[in-house]
Amino acid sequence: MKKLIYLTIALYTVLFANAQETDSLLVKANNLYAQAKFDEAINVYENILKIGYEAPEIYYNLGNAYYKKNVLSQAVLNYEKALLLAPNDEDIQYNLELANRLVVDKIEKLPVFFMRAWVNSWRNIFSSNMWAYISIIAFIVTLLFISFYLYSRRIGFKKLSFGLSFLTLLLCIVSLTFSYQQKQKVISGSTAVIMSPSVTVKSSPDASGTDLFVLHEGTKVWIEDKVSDWQEIKLSDGSKGWLKAENIETI
Repeated sequence: MKKLIYLTIALYTVLFANAQETDSLLVKANNLYAQAKFDEAINVYENILKIGYEAPEIYYNLGNAYYKKNVLSQAVLNYEKALLLAPNDEDIQYNLELANRLVVDKIEKLPVFFMRAWVNSWRNIFSSNMWAYISIIAFIVTLLFISFYLYSRRIGFKKLSFGLSFLTLLLCIVSLTFSYQQKQKVISGSTAVIMSPSVTVKSSPDASGTDLFVLHEGTKVWIEDKVSDWQEIKLSDGSKGWLKAENIETI
């Protein structure tokens, strides 16, 4: 028992020390950014990410620093990463839109079925973690309503409890589904950004393939397949082709 207590204390000590180190680095990075020392700020923000701390604010600030340095590909990449973690953040959306205006490739988006667009808009209101919290709370409330239904002697209250338990259970299921979908967007690595100034997209995964079109830095693509060091990508207008993996970085 004593060993367990000592181990727990040691674990909390390490976590507290890491949290303090992260906060200290974050304050340092923000101060460097405020002083327009963007190169130094970028190094500190990236060091924070390397030690395993991820937050939309880190990627957002890193994107801003790269934007100030006119490194468009990195700015778009980090804004996109921030948006994955905070899909409804208006500041991130605005800055990403500003960066995308500088992207050379202006690609039309295929129309999305209105029901799917409506569901996506609701799903993007919260992050994966927030939807998970909502799901847990909804499940607990469902159990409370079920207990009211089982133990109440008043018919009207039993009917009300049953109806409310059904609604909160539905909310629990929907929230859990949204949480899973948002998490998959973060970990799937199914989207990427063109990092090279320009790259020729081929019809097949080899250098002898037919040239299809040229993409430029900052363009967002969807990864469809992989063969050796080649990846098949898809654009928002439905166009597909192959390019070397070294030319893109996953979001």
